[in-house]
Amino acid sequence: FPMAGTDPQVLALAAQITESREQDIPLLLLKLKGILSSPSLGCKESNKIKQDIYDYGLTQYCLLVLKRDHSQLHGAWATAAQLAEILSHCCVGLEVKDDPEEFYKKFLPSAIDSLLVLGKRLQARFIRAIKDKEKQDFLHWFQTVTDAICWLFGGHIQLAACVLQNDRFLQLLITDDVETAIIMMSVLHNILRINSSVLLQVEEETLHCVLDELVYKLSSTTNPAVGSAATKLLLLVAKFCKQLVQLFTARYKGLKGLLSKQWTGKGFDREINQLLDLLHLEQSSGRGEMQKQHQAACIIQAAWRGFQTRKRLKKLPQAVITLQRSFRAKREQELQHLTKQKEDESLKLQMQLQRQRAMRLFHERQLALLEVVHASQVNKYMQEMEEKSALTIQRFWRGYRARRIFHQQKQSLKEYKAAIIIQRAACKFLEKRRKRRLLSPWKEPKGLTDEQRLALQQKVDDYIKLHPASQMSEETSKELHMQAQAKLAQFLLRSRLDHRAAQRREALLAQVNTDVELLMNAPGLAETTEKDLGAFMSRSIPVATKARQTHNTMLKYARWPWWKKLGDEFMEDDVIPDDAINTELETLFIGGRK
Repeated sequence: FPMAGTDPQVLALAAQITESREQDIPLLLLKLKGILSSPSLGCKESNKIKQDIYDYGLTQYCLLVLKRDHSQLHGAWATAAQLAEILSHCCVGLEVKDDPEEFYKKFLPSAIDSLLVLGKRLQARFIRAIKDKEKQDFLHWFQTVTDAICWLFGGHIQLAACVLQNDRFLQLLITDDVETAIIMMSVLHNILRINSSVLLQVEEETLHCVLDELVYKLSSTTNPAVGSAATKLLLLVAKFCKQLVQLFTARYKGLKGLLSKQWTGKGFDREINQLLDLLHLEQSSGRGEMQKQHQAACIIQAAWRGFQTRKRLKKLPQAVITLQRSFRAKREQELQHLTKQKEDESLKLQMQLQRQRAMRLFHERQLALLEVVHASQVNKYMQEMEEKSALTIQRFWRGYRARRIFHQQKQSLKEYKAAIIIQRAACKFLEKRRKRRLLSPWKEPKGLTDEQRLALQQKVDDYIKLHPASQMSEETSKELHMQAQAKLAQFLLRSRLDHRAAQRREALLAQVNTDVELLMNAPGLAETTEKDLGAFMSRSIPVATKARQTHNTMLKYARWPWWKKLGDEFMEDDVIPDDAINTELETLFIGGRK
Protein backbone atom coordinates (compact mmCIF):
# COMPACT_ATOMS: atom_id res chain seq x y z
CA PHE A 1 0.00 0.00 0.00
CA PRO A 2 1.38 3.45 -0.87
CA MET A 3 2.34 5.59 2.11
CA ALA A 4 1.43 9.27 2.43
CA GLY A 5 4.03 11.65 1.00
CA THR A 6 5.82 8.99 -1.10
CA ASP A 7 7.63 10.26 -4.17
CA PRO A 8 5.60 9.29 -7.28
CA GLN A 9 8.69 8.29 -9.24
CA VAL A 10 9.78 5.87 -6.47
CA LEU A 11 6.25 4.52 -6.17
CA ALA A 12 5.95 3.98 -9.94
CA LEU A 13 9.39 2.30 -10.09
CA ALA A 14 8.52 -0.01 -7.17
CA ALA A 15 5.27 -1.03 -8.87
CA GLN A 16 7.07 -1.59 -12.17
CA ILE A 17 9.76 -3.78 -10.49
CA THR A 18 7.09 -5.81 -8.72
CA GLU A 19 5.35 -6.62 -12.02
CA SER A 20 8.54 -7.18 -14.08
CA ARG A 21 10.54 -10.32 -14.74
CA GLU A 22 13.62 -11.11 -12.74
CA GLN A 23 16.09 -10.50 -15.57
CA ASP A 24 14.63 -7.01 -16.21
CA ILE A 25 14.98 -5.80 -12.61
CA PRO A 26 18.69 -4.68 -12.84
CA LEU A 27 17.95 -2.34 -15.76
CA LEU A 28 14.95 -0.89 -13.91
CA LEU A 29 17.06 -0.29 -10.81
CA LEU A 30 19.40 1.88 -12.87
CA LYS A 31 16.60 4.49 -13.01
CA LEU A 32 17.32 5.21 -9.34
CA LYS A 33 20.43 7.10 -10.46
CA GLY A 34 18.30 9.64 -12.35
CA ILE A 35 15.91 9.97 -9.41
CA LEU A 36 18.73 10.58 -6.91
CA SER A 37 20.65 12.99 -9.18
CA SER A 38 17.68 15.26 -9.96
CA PRO A 39 18.90 18.92 -9.78
CA SER A 40 15.63 20.12 -8.21
CA LEU A 41 16.16 18.09 -5.03
CA GLY A 42 17.38 19.68 -1.83
CA CYS A 43 19.02 17.96 1.11
CA LYS A 44 15.78 17.14 2.93
CA GLU A 45 14.03 16.00 -0.26
CA SER A 46 16.99 13.77 -1.17
CA ASN A 47 16.96 12.11 2.28
CA LYS A 48 13.19 11.65 1.99
CA ILE A 49 13.58 9.92 -1.36
CA LYS A 50 16.32 7.64 0.08
CA GLN A 51 13.98 6.75 2.94
CA ASP A 52 11.19 5.89 0.46
CA ILE A 53 13.59 3.79 -1.61
CA TYR A 54 14.60 1.84 1.49
CA ASP A 55 11.02 1.46 2.74
CA TYR A 56 9.85 0.03 -0.61
CA GLY A 57 12.76 -2.45 -0.65
CA LEU A 58 14.55 -1.05 -3.70
CA THR A 59 17.83 -0.82 -1.76
CA GLN A 60 17.47 -4.47 -0.82
CA TYR A 61 16.84 -5.30 -4.49
CA CYS A 62 20.15 -3.64 -5.40
CA LEU A 63 21.98 -5.70 -2.81
CA LEU A 64 20.35 -8.94 -4.00
CA VAL A 65 21.27 -8.17 -7.64
CA LEU A 66 24.91 -7.54 -6.63
CA LYS A 67 25.05 -10.98 -5.00
CA ARG A 68 24.01 -12.69 -8.25
CA ASP A 69 26.22 -13.83 -11.13
CA HIS A 70 27.12 -10.55 -12.85
CA SER A 71 27.88 -12.17 -16.19
CA GLN A 72 24.15 -12.92 -16.61
CA LEU A 73 23.03 -9.31 -16.09
CA HIS A 74 22.08 -6.96 -18.93
CA GLY A 75 25.18 -4.84 -19.38
CA ALA A 76 27.16 -7.30 -17.22
CA TRP A 77 29.93 -5.59 -15.25
CA ALA A 78 28.97 -2.04 -16.21
CA THR A 79 25.49 -2.58 -14.74
CA ALA A 80 26.99 -4.12 -11.58
CA ALA A 81 29.35 -1.13 -11.13
CA GLN A 82 26.49 1.36 -11.57
CA LEU A 83 24.31 -0.59 -9.10
CA ALA A 84 27.20 -0.49 -6.59
CA GLU A 85 27.35 3.30 -6.98
CA ILE A 86 23.54 3.59 -6.61
CA LEU A 87 23.60 1.37 -3.50
CA SER A 88 26.25 3.50 -1.79
CA HIS A 89 24.39 6.74 -2.58
CA CYS A 90 21.11 5.28 -1.29
CA CYS A 91 22.68 4.27 2.05
CA VAL A 92 24.62 7.49 2.76
CA GLY A 93 22.43 10.09 4.49
CA LEU A 94 19.75 7.48 5.29
CA GLU A 95 18.52 7.37 8.89
CA VAL A 96 16.38 4.31 9.55
CA LYS A 97 13.97 4.72 12.45
CA ASP A 98 12.13 1.39 12.18
CA ASP A 99 14.40 -1.47 13.23
CA PRO A 100 17.74 0.41 13.00
CA GLU A 101 19.68 -2.60 14.26
CA GLU A 102 18.74 -4.56 11.13
CA PHE A 103 20.07 -1.74 8.94
CA TYR A 104 23.29 -0.90 10.79
CA LYS A 105 24.29 -4.37 12.05
CA LYS A 106 23.25 -6.58 9.13
CA PHE A 107 22.39 -4.63 5.95
CA LEU A 108 25.40 -2.29 5.83
CA PRO A 109 28.05 -5.00 6.58
CA SER A 110 26.38 -7.20 3.96
CA ALA A 111 26.56 -4.34 1.44
CA ILE A 112 30.28 -3.79 2.19
CA ASP A 113 30.96 -7.50 1.72
CA SER A 114 29.08 -7.58 -1.61
CA LEU A 115 30.97 -4.53 -2.91
CA LEU A 116 34.31 -6.06 -1.93
CA VAL A 117 33.39 -9.31 -3.68
CA LEU A 118 32.49 -7.33 -6.81
CA GLY A 119 35.81 -5.46 -6.58
CA LYS A 120 37.74 -8.74 -6.24
CA ARG A 121 36.07 -10.13 -9.37
CA LEU A 122 36.74 -6.96 -11.35
CA GLN A 123 40.39 -6.97 -10.24
CA ALA A 124 40.78 -10.59 -11.38
CA ARG A 125 39.15 -9.77 -14.76
CA PHE A 126 41.43 -6.74 -15.17
CA ILE A 127 44.57 -8.77 -14.51
CA ARG A 128 43.48 -11.51 -16.95
CA ALA A 129 42.39 -9.07 -19.69
CA ILE A 130 44.61 -8.83 -22.75
CA LYS A 131 43.11 -6.06 -24.86
CA ASP A 132 43.74 -2.46 -23.83
CA LYS A 133 40.06 -1.55 -24.25
CA GLU A 134 38.98 -4.33 -21.88
CA LYS A 135 41.66 -3.40 -19.37
CA GLN A 136 40.55 0.24 -19.39
CA ASP A 137 36.89 -0.75 -18.94
CA PHE A 138 37.57 -3.12 -16.05
CA LEU A 139 39.87 -0.56 -14.37
CA HIS A 140 37.17 2.10 -14.72
CA TRP A 141 34.53 -0.18 -13.21
CA PHE A 142 36.96 -1.20 -10.43
CA GLN A 143 37.56 2.48 -9.69
CA THR A 144 33.77 3.04 -9.58
CA VAL A 145 33.28 0.19 -7.08
CA THR A 146 36.11 1.38 -4.81
CA ASP A 147 34.70 4.94 -4.93
CA ALA A 148 31.34 3.49 -3.87
CA ILE A 149 33.03 1.71 -0.95
CA CYS A 150 34.78 4.93 0.09
CA TRP A 151 31.53 6.89 -0.22
CA LEU A 152 29.71 4.27 1.91
CA PHE A 153 32.16 4.14 4.84
CA GLY A 154 32.56 7.91 4.56
CA GLY A 155 28.86 8.28 5.37
CA HIS A 156 28.96 5.56 8.07
CA ILE A 157 32.26 5.80 9.95
CA GLN A 158 31.74 2.53 11.83
CA LEU A 159 32.12 0.65 8.53
CA ALA A 160 35.81 1.60 8.27
CA ALA A 161 36.81 -1.11 10.74
CA CYS A 162 34.45 -3.54 8.98
CA VAL A 163 36.20 -2.89 5.65
CA LEU A 164 39.66 -3.22 7.15
CA GLN A 165 38.88 -6.50 8.91
CA ASN A 166 37.31 -8.07 5.84
CA ASP A 167 39.48 -10.81 4.31
CA ARG A 168 38.57 -9.71 0.78
CA PHE A 169 39.99 -6.22 1.41
CA LEU A 170 43.33 -7.80 2.34
CA GLN A 171 43.11 -9.95 -0.82
CA LEU A 172 42.53 -6.81 -2.91
CA LEU A 173 45.46 -5.06 -1.23
CA ILE A 174 47.86 -7.98 -1.61
CA THR A 175 48.43 -7.77 -5.37
CA ASP A 176 51.39 -7.22 -7.69
CA ASP A 177 49.35 -5.19 -10.18
CA VAL A 178 50.36 -1.52 -10.08
CA GLU A 179 47.06 0.17 -11.04
CA THR A 180 44.78 -1.76 -8.69
CA ALA A 181 47.37 -1.65 -5.90
CA ILE A 182 47.50 2.19 -6.11
CA ILE A 183 43.67 2.33 -6.04
CA MET A 184 43.49 0.05 -2.96
CA MET A 185 46.15 2.08 -1.16
CA SER A 186 44.06 5.20 -1.87
CA VAL A 187 41.08 3.38 -0.28
CA LEU A 188 43.26 2.62 2.78
CA HIS A 189 44.34 6.28 2.81
CA ASN A 190 40.67 7.36 2.90
CA ILE A 191 39.99 4.91 5.74
CA LEU A 192 42.81 6.38 7.85
CA ARG A 193 41.77 9.92 7.00
CA ILE A 194 38.16 9.29 8.07
CA ASN A 195 38.94 7.20 11.18
CA SER A 196 42.55 7.68 12.29
CA SER A 197 42.30 5.20 15.21
CA VAL A 198 40.89 2.35 13.17
CA LEU A 199 44.21 0.46 13.17
CA LEU A 200 44.08 0.27 16.96
CA GLN A 201 40.55 -1.19 16.82
CA VAL A 202 41.27 -4.13 14.52
CA GLU A 203 42.91 -7.39 15.48
CA GLU A 204 46.68 -7.56 15.78
CA GLU A 205 46.93 -10.13 12.98
CA THR A 206 45.02 -7.86 10.55
CA LEU A 207 47.21 -4.88 11.48
CA HIS A 208 50.38 -6.87 10.88
CA CYS A 209 49.08 -8.09 7.51
CA VAL A 210 48.38 -4.52 6.32
CA LEU A 211 51.73 -3.16 7.50
CA ASP A 212 53.62 -6.17 6.11
CA GLU A 213 52.04 -5.62 2.70
CA LEU A 214 52.97 -1.91 2.67
CA VAL A 215 56.60 -2.63 3.63
CA TYR A 216 56.69 -5.46 1.07
CA LYS A 217 55.58 -3.09 -1.69
CA LEU A 218 58.43 -0.73 -0.74
CA SER A 219 60.97 -3.54 -0.90
CA SER A 220 59.70 -5.45 -3.95
CA THR A 221 58.90 -2.72 -6.49
CA THR A 222 60.69 0.19 -8.10
CA ASN A 223 57.57 1.99 -9.33
CA PRO A 224 57.61 5.55 -7.90
CA ALA A 225 53.80 5.70 -7.75
CA VAL A 226 53.58 2.55 -5.63
CA GLY A 227 56.51 3.67 -3.45
CA SER A 228 55.02 7.13 -2.96
CA ALA A 229 51.59 5.72 -2.00
CA ALA A 230 53.09 3.19 0.42
CA THR A 231 55.39 5.81 2.02
CA LYS A 232 52.54 8.28 2.47
CA LEU A 233 50.43 5.56 4.09
CA LEU A 234 53.21 4.62 6.54
CA LEU A 235 53.75 8.31 7.35
CA LEU A 236 50.02 8.76 7.93
CA VAL A 237 49.96 5.71 10.20
CA ALA A 238 52.98 6.99 12.16
CA LYS A 239 51.42 10.47 12.59
CA PHE A 240 47.95 9.32 13.60
CA CYS A 241 49.00 6.32 15.72
CA LYS A 242 52.08 7.10 17.80
CA GLN A 243 51.90 3.67 19.38
CA LEU A 244 52.65 1.99 16.03
CA VAL A 245 55.98 3.79 15.51
CA GLN A 246 57.52 1.51 18.11
CA LEU A 247 56.12 -1.44 16.15
CA PHE A 248 57.87 -0.13 13.00
CA THR A 249 61.25 0.00 14.74
CA ALA A 250 60.84 -3.41 16.39
CA ARG A 251 59.20 -5.37 13.55
CA TYR A 252 60.86 -3.76 10.49
CA LYS A 253 64.49 -3.17 11.51
CA GLY A 254 65.71 -2.50 7.93
CA LEU A 255 62.97 0.01 7.09
CA LYS A 256 65.16 3.08 7.61
CA GLY A 257 67.91 1.76 5.36
CA LEU A 258 65.37 0.77 2.71
CA LEU A 259 63.81 4.24 2.66
CA SER A 260 67.09 6.14 2.62
CA LYS A 261 68.88 4.00 0.04
CA GLN A 262 66.20 2.85 -2.40
CA TRP A 263 63.61 5.65 -2.42
CA THR A 264 65.62 8.84 -1.90
CA GLY A 265 65.46 11.14 -4.93
CA LYS A 266 62.28 9.60 -6.41
CA GLY A 267 60.14 12.74 -6.06
CA PHE A 268 58.73 12.31 -2.53
CA ASP A 269 61.79 13.02 -0.37
CA ARG A 270 59.79 15.23 1.99
CA GLU A 271 57.55 12.34 3.10
CA ILE A 272 60.58 10.01 3.39
CA ASN A 273 62.46 12.50 5.58
CA GLN A 274 59.44 12.98 7.86
CA LEU A 275 59.05 9.22 8.28
CA LEU A 276 62.78 8.77 8.95
CA ASP A 277 62.71 11.55 11.58
CA LEU A 278 59.83 9.83 13.37
CA LEU A 279 61.70 6.50 13.31
CA HIS A 280 64.97 8.08 14.59
CA LEU A 281 63.08 9.90 17.35
CA GLU A 282 61.34 6.72 18.45
CA GLN A 283 64.60 4.77 18.41
CA SER A 284 66.44 7.37 20.52
CA SER A 285 63.56 7.62 22.95
CA GLY A 286 63.38 3.84 22.96
CA ARG A 287 67.04 3.60 23.97
CA GLY A 288 66.51 6.11 26.78
CA GLU A 289 63.45 4.20 27.84
CA MET A 290 65.44 0.97 27.82
CA GLN A 291 68.10 2.53 30.07
CA LYS A 292 65.45 3.76 32.44
CA GLN A 293 63.86 0.33 32.48
CA HIS A 294 67.25 -1.30 33.11
CA GLN A 295 67.96 1.01 36.06
CA ALA A 296 64.47 0.43 37.44
CA ALA A 297 64.95 -3.33 37.09
CA CYS A 298 68.29 -3.12 38.97
CA ILE A 299 66.65 -1.14 41.79
CA ILE A 300 63.79 -3.61 42.03
CA GLN A 301 66.18 -6.57 42.08
CA ALA A 302 68.35 -4.95 44.79
CA ALA A 303 65.29 -4.20 46.92
CA TRP A 304 64.00 -7.75 46.44
CA ARG A 305 67.35 -9.34 47.36
CA GLY A 306 67.55 -7.14 50.47
CA PHE A 307 64.02 -8.12 51.43
CA GLN A 308 64.79 -11.82 50.97
CA THR A 309 68.00 -11.52 53.04
CA ARG A 310 66.22 -9.72 55.89
CA LYS A 311 63.46 -12.29 55.76
CA ARG A 312 65.97 -15.14 56.05
CA LEU A 313 67.73 -13.41 58.95
CA LYS A 314 64.43 -13.01 60.78
CA LYS A 315 63.66 -16.69 60.27
CA LEU A 316 67.16 -17.83 61.35
CA PRO A 317 66.43 -18.05 65.14
CA GLN A 318 63.28 -20.02 64.47
CA ALA A 319 65.17 -22.31 62.11
CA VAL A 320 67.87 -22.88 64.76
CA ILE A 321 65.19 -23.67 67.36
CA THR A 322 63.52 -26.10 64.95
CA LEU A 323 66.85 -27.77 64.18
CA GLN A 324 67.67 -28.14 67.88
CA ARG A 325 64.21 -29.53 68.60
CA SER A 326 64.49 -32.09 65.82
CA PHE A 327 68.02 -33.02 66.96
CA ARG A 328 66.88 -33.52 70.57
CA ALA A 329 63.86 -35.54 69.43
CA LYS A 330 66.04 -37.75 67.28
CA ARG A 331 68.56 -38.21 70.13
CA GLU A 332 65.73 -39.05 72.54
CA GLN A 333 64.38 -41.57 70.08
CA GLU A 334 67.79 -43.21 69.74
CA LEU A 335 68.16 -43.38 73.53
CA GLN A 336 64.74 -44.98 73.86
CA HIS A 337 65.67 -47.48 71.16
CA LEU A 338 68.93 -48.36 72.96
CA THR A 339 67.12 -48.67 76.31
CA LYS A 340 64.49 -50.93 74.79
CA GLN A 341 67.17 -53.01 73.12
CA LYS A 342 69.00 -53.42 76.46
CA GLU A 343 65.77 -54.37 78.22
CA ASP A 344 65.03 -56.97 75.56
CA GLU A 345 68.49 -58.43 75.86
CA SER A 346 68.20 -58.47 79.67
CA LEU A 347 64.79 -60.15 79.49
CA LYS A 348 66.13 -62.68 77.00
CA LEU A 349 69.06 -63.45 79.28
CA GLN A 350 66.78 -63.82 82.32
CA MET A 351 64.48 -66.19 80.42
CA GLN A 352 67.49 -68.23 79.31
CA LEU A 353 68.75 -68.43 82.91
CA GLN A 354 65.29 -69.42 84.19
CA ARG A 355 65.06 -72.09 81.49
CA GLN A 356 68.48 -73.45 82.42
CA ARG A 357 67.57 -73.39 86.10
CA ALA A 358 64.29 -75.20 85.42
CA MET A 359 66.10 -77.85 83.36
CA ARG A 360 68.64 -78.33 86.13
CA LEU A 361 65.92 -78.73 88.74
CA PHE A 362 64.05 -81.14 86.47
CA HIS A 363 67.13 -83.30 85.98
CA GLU A 364 67.89 -83.25 89.71
CA ARG A 365 64.31 -84.29 90.44
CA GLN A 366 64.60 -87.09 87.89
CA LEU A 367 67.81 -88.36 89.46
CA ALA A 368 66.29 -88.24 92.93
CA LEU A 369 63.25 -90.23 91.75
CA LEU A 370 65.45 -92.75 89.99
CA GLU A 371 67.26 -93.35 93.27
CA VAL A 372 63.95 -93.94 95.04
CA VAL A 373 62.26 -96.09 92.36
CA HIS A 374 63.07 -99.80 92.25
CA ALA A 375 65.24 -100.94 89.38
CA SER A 376 62.46 -103.10 87.93
CA GLN A 377 60.12 -100.08 87.77
CA VAL A 378 62.54 -97.67 86.11
CA ASN A 379 61.53 -98.48 82.53
CA LYS A 380 57.86 -98.23 83.40
CA TYR A 381 58.43 -94.90 85.14
CA MET A 382 60.44 -93.51 82.22
CA GLN A 383 57.69 -94.56 79.79
CA GLU A 384 55.05 -92.79 81.90
CA MET A 385 57.16 -89.65 82.06
CA GLU A 386 57.66 -89.70 78.28
CA GLU A 387 53.89 -90.06 77.74
CA LYS A 388 53.17 -87.14 80.10
CA SER A 389 55.80 -85.02 78.38
CA ALA A 390 54.38 -85.88 74.98
CA LEU A 391 50.86 -85.01 76.14
CA THR A 392 52.07 -81.67 77.54
CA ILE A 393 53.87 -80.81 74.31
CA GLN A 394 50.83 -81.81 72.24
CA ARG A 395 48.51 -79.77 74.46
CA PHE A 396 50.62 -76.64 74.11
CA TRP A 397 51.03 -77.14 70.36
CA ARG A 398 47.29 -77.67 69.81
CA GLY A 399 46.50 -74.58 71.85
CA TYR A 400 48.99 -72.49 69.89
CA ARG A 401 47.68 -73.81 66.58
CA ALA A 402 44.04 -73.21 67.58
CA ARG A 403 44.81 -69.63 68.65
CA ARG A 404 46.66 -68.95 65.42
CA ILE A 405 43.85 -70.39 63.31
CA PHE A 406 41.30 -68.38 65.31
CA HIS A 407 43.19 -65.14 64.70
CA GLN A 408 43.46 -65.98 61.00
CA GLN A 409 39.74 -66.76 60.71
CA LYS A 410 38.54 -63.92 62.93
CA GLN A 411 37.98 -61.54 60.00
CA SER A 412 36.30 -64.20 57.87
CA LEU A 413 34.08 -65.15 60.84
CA LYS A 414 33.10 -61.51 61.25
CA GLU A 415 32.31 -61.27 57.52
CA TYR A 416 30.30 -64.52 57.76
CA LYS A 417 28.19 -63.12 60.62
CA ALA A 418 27.67 -59.86 58.73
CA ALA A 419 26.58 -61.82 55.64
CA ILE A 420 24.08 -63.79 57.74
CA ILE A 421 22.64 -60.54 59.15
CA ILE A 422 22.39 -58.99 55.67
CA GLN A 423 20.73 -62.13 54.29
CA ARG A 424 18.26 -62.18 57.19
CA ALA A 425 17.40 -58.52 56.59
CA ALA A 426 17.01 -59.11 52.84
CA CYS A 427 14.71 -62.08 53.46
CA LYS A 428 12.58 -60.00 55.86
CA PHE A 429 12.39 -57.20 53.29
CA LEU A 430 11.37 -59.59 50.51
CA GLU A 431 8.78 -61.25 52.73
CA LYS A 432 7.35 -57.86 53.69
CA ARG A 433 7.19 -56.75 50.06
CA ARG A 434 5.57 -60.04 49.11
CA LYS A 435 2.86 -59.46 51.71
CA ARG A 436 2.24 -55.92 50.53
CA ARG A 437 2.07 -56.88 46.88
CA LEU A 438 -1.31 -56.10 45.41
CA LEU A 439 -3.47 -58.73 43.86
CA SER A 440 -3.15 -59.17 40.16
CA PRO A 441 -5.74 -57.12 38.23
CA TRP A 442 -8.93 -58.84 37.34
CA LYS A 443 -9.02 -60.19 33.86
CA GLU A 444 -12.25 -60.46 32.03
CA PRO A 445 -13.07 -64.10 31.29
CA LYS A 446 -13.31 -65.24 27.79
CA GLY A 447 -16.73 -65.05 26.26
CA LEU A 448 -18.89 -68.16 25.86
CA THR A 449 -19.96 -69.48 22.53
CA ASP A 450 -23.61 -70.06 21.75
CA GLU A 451 -23.28 -73.80 22.25
CA GLN A 452 -21.56 -73.39 25.66
CA ARG A 453 -24.20 -70.85 26.73
CA LEU A 454 -27.07 -73.27 25.80
CA ALA A 455 -25.37 -76.17 27.62
CA LEU A 456 -24.82 -74.02 30.75
CA GLN A 457 -28.44 -72.82 30.68
CA GLN A 458 -29.60 -76.45 30.43
CA LYS A 459 -27.51 -77.40 33.52
CA VAL A 460 -29.01 -74.50 35.51
CA ASP A 461 -32.56 -75.49 34.58
CA ASP A 462 -31.92 -79.13 35.56
CA TYR A 463 -30.50 -78.04 38.94
CA ILE A 464 -33.52 -75.80 39.64
CA LYS A 465 -35.86 -78.67 38.83
CA LEU A 466 -34.00 -81.01 41.20
CA HIS A 467 -33.71 -78.42 44.02
CA PRO A 468 -36.82 -76.26 44.05
CA ALA A 469 -36.60 -73.18 46.31
CA SER A 470 -38.85 -72.96 49.35
CA GLN A 471 -41.48 -70.25 49.28
CA MET A 472 -41.42 -67.68 52.14
CA SER A 473 -44.08 -65.12 52.92
CA GLU A 474 -43.36 -61.43 53.50
CA GLU A 475 -44.33 -61.58 57.19
CA THR A 476 -41.90 -64.47 57.81
CA SER A 477 -39.11 -62.58 56.05
CA LYS A 478 -39.65 -59.45 58.18
CA GLU A 479 -39.70 -61.54 61.38
CA LEU A 480 -36.40 -63.22 60.47
CA HIS A 481 -34.92 -59.80 59.71
CA MET A 482 -35.95 -58.43 63.12
CA GLN A 483 -34.45 -61.47 64.90
CA ALA A 484 -31.15 -61.04 63.05
CA GLN A 485 -31.03 -57.32 63.96
CA ALA A 486 -31.64 -58.10 67.66
CA LYS A 487 -28.93 -60.76 67.76
CA LEU A 488 -26.49 -58.40 66.05
CA ALA A 489 -27.19 -55.68 68.61
CA GLN A 490 -26.67 -58.16 71.48
CA PHE A 491 -23.35 -59.27 69.94
CA LEU A 492 -22.05 -55.74 69.55
CA LEU A 493 -23.03 -54.83 73.15
CA ARG A 494 -21.41 -57.99 74.50
CA SER A 495 -18.17 -57.37 72.51
CA ARG A 496 -17.94 -53.78 73.83
CA LEU A 497 -18.37 -55.00 77.44
CA ASP A 498 -15.77 -57.74 76.90
CA HIS A 499 -13.32 -55.17 75.50
CA ARG A 500 -13.76 -52.92 78.55
CA ALA A 501 -13.30 -55.88 80.90
CA ALA A 502 -10.09 -56.88 79.07
CA GLN A 503 -8.75 -53.33 79.41
CA ARG A 504 -9.59 -53.34 83.12
CA ARG A 505 -7.82 -56.69 83.57
CA GLU A 506 -4.72 -55.45 81.74
CA ALA A 507 -4.64 -52.30 83.89
CA LEU A 508 -4.98 -54.29 87.12
CA LEU A 509 -2.31 -56.74 85.97
CA ALA A 510 0.09 -53.87 85.16
CA GLN A 511 -0.58 -52.31 88.57
CA VAL A 512 0.09 -55.63 90.31
CA ASN A 513 3.34 -56.11 88.36
CA THR A 514 4.49 -52.61 89.26
CA ASP A 515 3.74 -53.18 92.96
CA VAL A 516 5.49 -56.55 92.90
CA GLU A 517 8.59 -55.04 91.32
CA LEU A 518 8.64 -52.25 93.92
CA LEU A 519 8.31 -54.79 96.74
CA MET A 520 11.07 -56.97 95.28
CA ASN A 521 13.44 -54.02 95.00
CA ALA A 522 12.44 -52.44 98.31
CA PRO A 523 15.03 -52.32 101.13
CA GLY A 524 14.57 -53.89 104.54
CA LEU A 525 12.50 -52.25 107.26
CA ALA A 526 15.61 -51.19 109.13
CA GLU A 527 16.95 -49.38 106.06
CA THR A 528 13.69 -47.79 104.95
CA THR A 529 13.58 -43.98 104.64
CA GLU A 530 10.88 -41.45 103.87
CA LYS A 531 12.06 -41.32 100.27
CA ASP A 532 11.42 -45.07 99.89
CA LEU A 533 8.01 -44.60 101.51
CA GLY A 534 7.13 -42.00 98.86
CA ALA A 535 7.79 -44.56 96.12
CA PHE A 536 4.90 -46.69 97.51
CA MET A 537 2.58 -43.75 98.21
CA SER A 538 2.96 -42.05 94.81
CA ARG A 539 2.22 -43.54 91.40
CA SER A 540 4.30 -41.03 89.45
CA ILE A 541 7.70 -42.06 90.88
CA PRO A 542 7.62 -45.69 89.64
CA VAL A 543 6.28 -44.49 86.31
CA ALA A 544 9.16 -41.99 85.96
CA THR A 545 11.69 -44.62 87.06
CA LYS A 546 10.42 -47.13 84.53
CA ALA A 547 10.39 -44.47 81.82
CA ARG A 548 14.01 -43.57 82.61
CA GLN A 549 15.04 -47.21 82.39
CA THR A 550 13.26 -47.60 79.07
CA HIS A 551 14.92 -44.42 77.76
CA ASN A 552 18.38 -45.64 78.75
CA THR A 553 17.68 -48.95 77.06
CA MET A 554 16.65 -47.18 73.85
CA LEU A 555 19.82 -45.03 73.92
CA LYS A 556 21.93 -48.15 74.33
CA TYR A 557 20.10 -49.72 71.40
CA ALA A 558 20.71 -46.62 69.27
CA ARG A 559 24.50 -46.87 69.86
CA TRP A 560 24.68 -50.39 68.42
CA PRO A 561 26.71 -50.85 65.20
CA TRP A 562 24.83 -50.74 61.91
CA TRP A 563 25.11 -54.46 61.20
CA LYS A 564 23.28 -55.30 64.44
CA LYS A 565 20.36 -53.04 63.55
CA LEU A 566 20.27 -53.91 59.87
CA GLY A 567 17.27 -56.21 60.17
CA ASP A 568 15.21 -53.56 62.00
CA GLU A 569 14.93 -51.39 58.87
CA PHE A 570 12.54 -53.91 57.32
CA MET A 571 10.36 -54.38 60.44
CA GLU A 572 7.03 -52.74 61.04
CA ASP A 573 7.10 -49.35 62.73
CA ASP A 574 5.42 -50.64 65.90
CA VAL A 575 7.67 -53.73 66.25
CA ILE A 576 10.55 -53.50 68.77
CA PRO A 577 13.21 -56.24 68.73
CA ASP A 578 13.19 -58.42 71.86
CA ASP A 579 16.96 -58.41 72.20
CA ALA A 580 17.13 -54.61 71.85
CA ILE A 581 14.85 -53.56 74.70
CA ASN A 582 15.18 -55.93 77.63
CA THR A 583 12.47 -54.21 79.65
CA GLU A 584 8.99 -55.48 80.28
CA LEU A 585 6.87 -52.48 79.41
CA GLU A 586 3.74 -54.36 80.36
CA THR A 587 4.80 -54.21 83.99
CA LEU A 588 4.51 -50.41 83.96
CA PHE A 589 1.13 -49.23 85.28
CA ILE A 590 0.19 -46.15 83.29
CA GLY A 591 -3.41 -45.78 84.40
CA GLY A 592 -6.88 -47.15 83.81
CA ARG A 593 -10.33 -47.41 85.21
CA LYS A 594 -10.84 -49.46 88.35
